[in-house]
Amino acid sequence: MEIVIKVIQFFMSLTLLVAVHEFGHFIVARLFKIRVEKFYIFFDWGFSLFKWKRGETEYGLGWLPLGGYCKIAGMVDESMDKEQLAQPAQPWEFRAKPAWQRFCVLVAGVAMNVVLAFMIYCGISYTWGRSYIANEDMIYGYEFSEDGERLGFRDGDRIVTMGGKPVENVNSILSAIILADETSRTIEVVRDGATVSFDMNYDVLNELRGENRFEGLYTPLIPFIIDSVYSEGARTAGLAKGDHIVGIGEQSLPYFNHYPARLKEYAGSEVTLQVVRTGEPISIAVPVDENGKLGVLNAPFLKPRTRQFSFWESIPAGAELTGRSITNYWNQLKLIVKPDTGLYKNVGGFIAIGNIFPGSWDWHQFWSMTAFLSIILAIMNIIPIPGLDGGHTLFTLWEMITRRKPSDKVLEVAQYIGLVLILALVLFANGNDIYRLFR
Repeated sequence: MEIVIKVIQFFMSLTLLVAVHEFGHFIVARLFKIRVEKFYIFFDWGFSLFKWKRGETEYGLGWLPLGGYCKIAGMVDESMDKEQLAQPAQPWEFRAKPAWQRFCVLVAGVAMNVVLAFMIYCGISYTWGRSYIANEDMIYGYEFSEDGERLGFRDGDRIVTMGGKPVENVNSILSAIILADETSRTIEVVRDGATVSFDMNYDVLNELRGENRFEGLYTPLIPFIIDSVYSEGARTAGLAKGDHIVGIGEQSLPYFNHYPARLKEYAGSEVTLQVVRTGEPISIAVPVDENGKLGVLNAPFLKPRTRQFSFWESIPAGAELTGRSITNYWNQLKLIVKPDTGLYKNVGGFIAIGNIFPGSWDWHQFWSMTAFLSIILAIMNIIPIPGLDGGHTLFTLWEMITRRKPSDKVLEVAQYIGLVLILALVLFANGNDIYRLFR
């Protein structure tokens, strides 16, 4: 059932994103009185599930649910309609229009995806607000894995800035580490009461990127303060709500993080705990069950903050989230194309995209993922690769600057080259998915 829910969300999101993107091209083309011959959701190679014609445009639903398209008359696109292009340009064709109008048609799809992301982020801010775990609440700092220490961190570090920017959200730390480059890898921390700056080890960072080895890199350090006692053994021993456990035997263990592994050594026996109760230190012998559990629950320490937004406040909040998503994905893309980072190994296709959706239905997560995918679609389409909007836009900009229009033959060859590049990228991304699946 989990897979079914992921698949449904993936195709719902993809359909919306493609429809909005192609509608951008469609509406601006019609604004300039350019004929749109087809507007399809999904691809209709060979046949369509259903179609109808209104005016000069055929609308339909294709059978291959991997996107959609808007066929604009007189435009060299993936349809490669050579017969039409061999005829003299007609006034209602794309190629007959001024360069500035063609430019507007080309960028309209990307613009609509950015607008869609902005509208979704505004809606998310207004409906759910913004929940986050504040970095300033991590008063005990973080515990780092061996890889984290190789990067330059030390247990107990309280992170202040990353790449010169203050850290407000705990969840932003990992992305800042992954996306760090030579100019933004400086970290400022409070260590043993003093402020310390260091540069993350870039060779180690690239190693971790190549192997996607970031899980468990850091964990917030939290105290062990009992919230409730649920086992008879712990209750009989004398443990009570509010007790602050600070060690085992003679060993000081100030943080809860260290107890699960340590208590397993006493499974099925008894352990002497160092406890602080109402400011006074005491020792209590407590039985440990076969699973290495004391039978108590730790008091919640990581309490998320939630900021609510009014309707008008949600607009700048949505704009901020849109800008942040664009910046983060663009920085990620720049690192992916650099072979030394190894991030290209983590590029994914349809399986990877589908897996970002939750396995249970959650509208908050669905809209968050849809907004982010809309940003990805916008950025990927504006890359100047022939066959994508960015490639067409580049040729149009060249024409606007030089006043010389590339020939249809040049555009046709560029289109073929672009299609080969796009196909290679699709095969590579989905091949990565399959490799990871079997590995």
